[in-house]
Amino acid sequence: MQARDAKKHEEVWLLDRLDEYGFEDPAFRSRDYVLAIEDDTRERAGFARLRAHDAGEPVCEFTNIGVLEEYRGQGVGARLLEFLMDEAREQGFEGAYALSDEGDYLSQFGFERVDAEDLPEPLPARLDAVRDYRPNAEPFHLDFEEFAIPLRLRRRFSDEEGTDDPETPEDFGIDPDSATYKYDTGSK
Repeated sequence: MQARDAKKHEEVWLLDRLDEYGFEDPAFRSRDYVLAIEDDTRERAGFARLRAHDAGEPVCEFTNIGVLEEYRGQGVGARLLEFLMDEAREQGFEGAYALSDEGDYLSQFGFERVDAEDLPEPLPARLDAVRDYRPNAEPFHLDFEEFAIPLRLRRRFSDEEGTDDPETPEDFGIDPDSATYKYDTGSK
């Protein structure tokens, strides 16, 4: 299982999944999302977003984490979280928050529940907004030094570097079945 940044042409797919999972994202930008890609079929298996807030002190939030039903239990969410954590570290963060009703799931990676009163700005308002569509959402924090992937999940995805999908004509809005090319001679 590989994780990579979402591409512009995947916006519709992402918006459809957010709607399907009941996630709201009023500040939607596809470039903020990462996707999990299945190694053999190259199908999208899951998605997640890193949201950096800058309301005084910078705050990192992992949000809208979703795994397609047929890929659950295969380490997809773990791969997404690891990718988000690496991205957040590159941006200078040492930890991240998650506002979720999936506390048992998050705790296996090192997330710990925190009191809502202890959340930095703007997360108290974000928690209220999340609770509008996930009433049982609670705040969690992950110190990146405490992050761990259970071995049973780690075995299910590869760690190969440089295995991003190659760029395709579709990445540039080109339909390869109907496109003509400047130097196309018409012969086969």
